[in-house]
Amino acid sequence: MKNLIRKSVEAMDGYVPGEQPKGEGVIKLNTNENPWLCSPEVRDILNEIDIAELAKYPDPLCTEVRKVIAEKHEVGLANTFAGNGSDEILALCIRAFCERDGSVGYFDPSYSLYPVLAQIEEIETKPVALDENFEWQMPKGYKASVFFLTNPNAPTGMLFPKVKVEAFIKTFSGVVVIDEAYVDFARESCMEFATKYDNVLVARTLSKSYALAGIRFGYCVGAKPLIDALHKIKDSYNVSRLTQELARVALIDEETMEAITAAVKGTRGLLTDELKDLGFKVYPSETNFVWAKPPKPGAKKIFEELRGRNIFVRWFDGERTKDCLRITVGTNEQIMALVEALEEILGK
Repeated sequence: MKNLIRKSVEAMDGYVPGEQPKGEGVIKLNTNENPWLCSPEVRDILNEIDIAELAKYPDPLCTEVRKVIAEKHEVGLANTFAGNGSDEILALCIRAFCERDGSVGYFDPSYSLYPVLAQIEEIETKPVALDENFEWQMPKGYKASVFFLTNPNAPTGMLFPKVKVEAFIKTFSGVVVIDEAYVDFARESCMEFATKYDNVLVARTLSKSYALAGIRFGYCVGAKPLIDALHKIKDSYNVSRLTQELARVALIDEETMEAITAAVKGTRGLLTDELKDLGFKVYPSETNFVWAKPPKPGAKKIFEELRGRNIFVRWFDGERTKDCLRITVGTNEQIMALVEALEEILGK
């Protein structure tokens, strides 16, 4: 069978998503899902959808939801693109903006899907290592076709200052894709750069702050030529009729999203304080998770001990990530159950 599969695909490892444990009593803090209910407008629209309409193809251009996106960000409709989750948009960016002899850049550590997407297309990767404090310093003379600038970053949760991001954009000759999956939990956004510069796309998702990971909807904003290129190569009907409608009403209901993010940020503060009291080093988070270095017996052992108690957090087996845990901000009750388990493990 191996000779039927592309050599590049055969050689690659593929993306490894977080575990999806099932059953009662599971505390799932490993995939950055939002524990709060989405907008009530979403629940209402589900009752209004005409089942007969599902026999028809959806709008291939996602016009109605893109109108809402354009109004939200005060841009033209032609500056918006809707995707099947922001992951589809990231994949399309490589296909649209990288020649075969081009390259893809991203931070190390950052979202582990980036190198996988590049490997699929057999494009060179040029990761930029963050320093020991997970801060960013771009090497002199650095060049790439596309740079995925995750801000706030994952898995570290840290926000890079807008001033630094803009300085990089001004000196970078390729396309900068600012991945703002977690930005609604942060104190500032780089969305204004999407139309200020010709080489910038800013990508967003409804998976985190809108509590809608299950509908798979993402979008990006940018200069018309970049957006037009994405439209040329997308799947014919890339976003389902249901998803378009649910995303549209959720985006209109900013009040619910803001209430959700406020609740998450409050619990994030609680989690940070509790972890520090237990001897963890907690990095400053601007997301719906925290990145923390635990005391002995160390990250891997604590990850395994928690897993044995049906509490799931994320541990990444990499040289730059193996000493830390990524912990999703759950409900207050989930966080206190986590803390009690950690106290047992650490003998506190």
